[in-house]
Amino acid sequence: MKFDVVVIGAGAAGLFCAATAAKRGRRVLVVDHAKRPGKKILISGGGRCNFTNYYIEPEKYLCNNPHFCKSALSQYTQWDFIALVERYNIAYHEKTLGQLFCDDSAKDIVAMLVSECEQHQVSFSYQTEILAVEKRDDNQYHINTSKADFDCESLVIATGGLSMPKLGATPFAYKIAEQFGLQVLPTRAGLVPFTLLPELKTPLAEVSGVSMPTRISANNMAFSEDMLITHRGLSGPAVLQISSYWQPGDDINIDLYPNGDFSEVLSNALQEQPNVSLKNLLNVNFAKRFVEKLLPLIGLDNVPIKQLNHKQQARLVDTIHNWTVKPSGTEGYRTAEVTLGGVNTDHLSSKTMEVKTCPGLYFIGEAMDVTGWLGGYNFQWAWSSGYVAGQHA
Repeated sequence: MKFDVVVIGAGAAGLFCAATAAKRGRRVLVVDHAKRPGKKILISGGGRCNFTNYYIEPEKYLCNNPHFCKSALSQYTQWDFIALVERYNIAYHEKTLGQLFCDDSAKDIVAMLVSECEQHQVSFSYQTEILAVEKRDDNQYHINTSKADFDCESLVIATGGLSMPKLGATPFAYKIAEQFGLQVLPTRAGLVPFTLLPELKTPLAEVSGVSMPTRISANNMAFSEDMLITHRGLSGPAVLQISSYWQPGDDINIDLYPNGDFSEVLSNALQEQPNVSLKNLLNVNFAKRFVEKLLPLIGLDNVPIKQLNHKQQARLVDTIHNWTVKPSGTEGYRTAEVTLGGVNTDHLSSKTMEVKTCPGLYFIGEAMDVTGWLGGYNFQWAWSSGYVAGQHA
């Protein structure tokens, strides 16, 4: 069967690209190995899909070429996608830091994308395994699948990265890239919880579920958001954000009191209530369960604060503002929201996502070496990269 465009992958980028290309009058087929479209969309944002962010900027994306994402993000902006959402009367709200979520369900976003495709006669082939892809002498792409063979002028790879293998993530995009001579940069899990060594993991596991505002830094980046203690280690928005900048073996520095100066709190308490116990002083500012575990980790006894010498006071303040933790690793692709690395963007046109050396072949979304911050940035990259490829495929 012949199509103008075949999109492999029925996720956010693939569906949006297919709809965009079909609006131009192109005959489009979407192929996916899953039973239904948008599996990752459906579970995102706790089932409410954090579909974009008010504050999309190229600086909030990690890429070997920091300029690469500028063109696509300017060609199709967050405001364009918000207008589409509003056109479908999908109610949404801002949670924090510009993050936009559906009021009701992520199903609304999937239904909208499918509707955009169906209005323009996009064809779908689900539960279809790709057996082989080749480029023929007439510059047509031939796709051999478990259901049928397809030929097309333009082939778009939108199969994502390696994160969340339970949802069917595979290295398919990287294999196709390598088949056509493109470099794939080393991949690793991004936006992912940290695991800890037993000496820290064991005491903290007893207070799992405790969340607190923090400022976490590593490798000259810092994020001020909540941190969550888990059975396995550390999670929460601040941890997920810094994980994309962290490298194995690095320390992270955690400011447990990011919105004030704890040395002032201590000096005021020494003047006004010198007999208060260290634990009670800390209980005012931190969860009691956490304080129970923190004191032994700092090596301080629960004494009246007037008994702390200058060295102990300094250690307390330093730990509160600069608690140094060395993660043992991350939870890996199993729980990662995104994949860092991927198809080297040097091979792609930043304006169209087309492979420079292979006309008619496109890579979009998470398959390439572009990773956004937590908070709707990766969905916006899916919409923007899908749009520009759809305009040219």
